[in-house]
Amino acid sequence: MSIATLENSLDDDVALIQLTRKGLSYALFLKIVASGNFTIQQWATFLHLTERTLQRYKKEKKSFESLQSEKILEIARLQKRGTEIFGSKDNFNTWMNSTIIALGSIKPVELLDNSFGIALLNDELTRIEWGVLA
Repeated sequence: MSIATLENSLDDDVALIQLTRKGLSYALFLKIVASGNFTIQQWATFLHLTERTLQRYKKEKKSFESLQSEKILEIARLQKRGTEIFGSKDNFNTWMNSTIIALGSIKPVELLDNSFGIALLNDELTRIEWGVLA
């Protein structure tokens, strides 16, 4: 699957369910990594894996488990939405690495290690999109 096809699938919940159940390939994961601003080290933290485990996935051409695939796709979807709202990957990345008072004075990137944090960021992106900055 190409990154362009994946980006189109990020708006299709049924396609995401199928991808998650099948398990994301390491090759597609690398395309997602390359299209975003997060390092492999950051991804390892988000996925609660070691860098060594990720290297083993690469070497063995292993697919990710369903829960890891789901988190990868949630973050990819967040990146796509954030880039659209902020107008560029760089602007979105600046926001992700800035201390945000509305998020309890933490950096958004620090919330990507669990689904509740990702949901919180999506809510904040909605407020930014609609100009509701409280």
